Amino acid sequence: MDIQTIVDISLLTLLAVTALILLRLNNLLAAVLLSGIYSLLTAGLFVSLDAVDVAFTEAAVGAGLTTVLLLGAVAITGREQSVTRHSRILPIAVTTVTAAALIYGTLDMPKFGDPMAPIHTHVAPRYIEMSGEEIGIPNIVTSVLASYRGYDTLGEVTVVFTAAIGVMLLLGGVIKRKSKPKKHE
Repeated sequence: MDIQTIVDISLLTLLAVTALILLRLNNLLAAVLLSGIYSLLTAGLFVSLDAVDVAFTEAAVGAGLTTVLLLGAVAITGREQSVTRHSRILPIAVTTVTAAALIYGTLDMPKFGDPMAPIHTHVAPRYIEMSGEEIGIPNIVTSVLASYRGYDTLGEVTVVFTAAIGVMLLLGGVIKRKSKPKKHE
């Protein structure tokens, strides 16, 4: 076995262990911290798979921004999850329906690595052949994200920024309400 395979197996094993531990936790602070670790492990796996741009996004949003926002929420709400017994049928049903819809949505996709898939016969050849001349950026992924799909990338950044501002405004309103001094009568 080569070193790449060992690294991939190790990261996948750590991801599985982290997910199993997360399922058993009632302490919300520990769950948030383990979620950040899960995101970092995922980013490491993406780097191992040569998807550095996706790894960067996962590290910044998944491990960074999301962890900070969830830590703020835990600071306001408390560390421990309330232990109430609810029926598990509804979450299992929703998960099953969602999984079935996702699987159904992939049934008409081309086979993995199919050279005749639409992505390989329509847009990708143009990006590969012309991006250096048209854009002037030697890295094809960067030229696609920054130029050809620049508006998509701008839209994604705008959505994340708007969500972060919304959460900060919501958390700020809760903090202000908690910190008001109470009038003594």
